[in-house]
Amino acid sequence: MNSHFYQALPEANLHTYARLMQLAKTERQRLIESVVARKRVGTQFELLDALAASGCTVTQATISRDIRELRLEKTHDPFGRPRYVLPHSVRRADPNEALASILGQFGRKITSAGNIVVVHSELGAAPPIARALDELDHDRIVGTLAGDDTVLVIAPSERDAKSLARELGSVLA
Repeated sequence: MNSHFYQALPEANLHTYARLMQLAKTERQRLIESVVARKRVGTQFELLDALAASGCTVTQATISRDIRELRLEKTHDPFGRPRYVLPHSVRRADPNEALASILGQFGRKITSAGNIVVVHSELGAAPPIARALDELDHDRIVGTLAGDDTVLVIAPSERDAKSLARELGSVLA
């Protein structure tokens, strides 16, 4: 809106306009909370599209302010895709449970070669598996490298790699 609009409003109408804008903001933020709770929204532009589909057209700057005011947190879904979540819904999963879940679902084969453990998975599952392994803070894991369907897990020694392969393999069985 331009400043001429504000100047043309009598003081009482300006107050009414301000109250309506606050109501619109409250309703918009409720809609944002609802959208984020119901579906994966990973970017501000995805949120803009979801709001537009609900009949709420706003700018990216407004979305940015709303995200900050609502204290939405950006996290990742089990496939490693970014998503916004409501602050009270973020629960830090136990790293062992997270690994067991994703490896149990998407892991296919685990072998060791020298000081490297090779984890084969379904296509697209390697990055979240690598992330889950990295979050373990395991003594036998120096680091990971993920492709689309393979994770290389570097262990300090061949002996550690064999032990780690057995440990991870038990999740697949």
